[in-house]
Amino acid sequence: MPYALKIALLIVAVIVLDFVMTALVVAAQLNRRVGEEAIKVLSSAKNDQKEVIREADLAQLPTSVQKWLRRSGVIGKEKIHSVRLIQTGRMRTAPGKNWMQVEAEQYINVDEPGFVWKPRVQYAPFMKLLGMDKYYQGQGSMELKLLALVPVVEAKPGMEMDQGALLRFLAEMIWYPTAALNDYIAWEEIDENSARAIMTWAGVSAGMVFHFNEAGDMVSSVAPRYREEKGQFILDDWGGIARSYREFKGMRIVNQCDVVWKYKTGDFNWLQIEVTAIEYNQEGLFAAKV
Repeated sequence: MPYALKIALLIVAVIVLDFVMTALVVAAQLNRRVGEEAIKVLSSAKNDQKEVIREADLAQLPTSVQKWLRRSGVIGKEKIHSVRLIQTGRMRTAPGKNWMQVEAEQYINVDEPGFVWKPRVQYAPFMKLLGMDKYYQGQGSMELKLLALVPVVEAKPGMEMDQGALLRFLAEMIWYPTAALNDYIAWEEIDENSARAIMTWAGVSAGMVFHFNEAGDMVSSVAPRYREEKGQFILDDWGGIARSYREFKGMRIVNQCDVVWKYKTGDFNWLQIEVTAIEYNQEGLFAAKV
């Protein structure tokens, strides 16, 4: 091999190694920052309070919501103050685009609504998108970076982001059913198998309709939610569709679901997610993973 070619290959190898090392360091820093944000979100959860849900607590709710909560197994269980969960699934950015595998952790404060979602998206071989989706003190934000270095999504707090994050928290009540009893949610009966939840937090209000089957399982939800397209915010219907249910320590919840945007051109299923582990009222975070 010519000497000049060896030198060129060595230089390329050094550059690649430097890039890889930089990406690893930055990913570790991002992971640490997301963990700090999650701890901040969880800090006000009242995990030490051991309030047990009674049948009488359900009395003022719509019949379909009462049936769902009984079906979920909340009677006799402690009220949920915080949640930590692990998910797997796949996502895509637009109709017709390829699916990307996703692993994620999520930390949720149910007492003072907030969450941090920490996804790891397999964008391409050896290339991951890292970042977080956050809702804290009524403000929503999201960031995703390729290899933790190159910004792909940067959405800062604002009216549309705040409304969207609130609706996400409300929709994900399927994983922490006792939130339905909290004062920041008001319920309106629609019919025997559906009800509207209106959530108000930090000066923002939004409503979502939940549909239930005859057995009492929550089967879908829908609400108008803002999405960004070419720098403009558009209001479209958005919601979830339950695919299966699983019991975690006596609590029956939706463990597989699709998340769907309802465009005028048709439904766009952009996320398919499965909860593989969930814990309630636990302190701290899961072991770190870069």
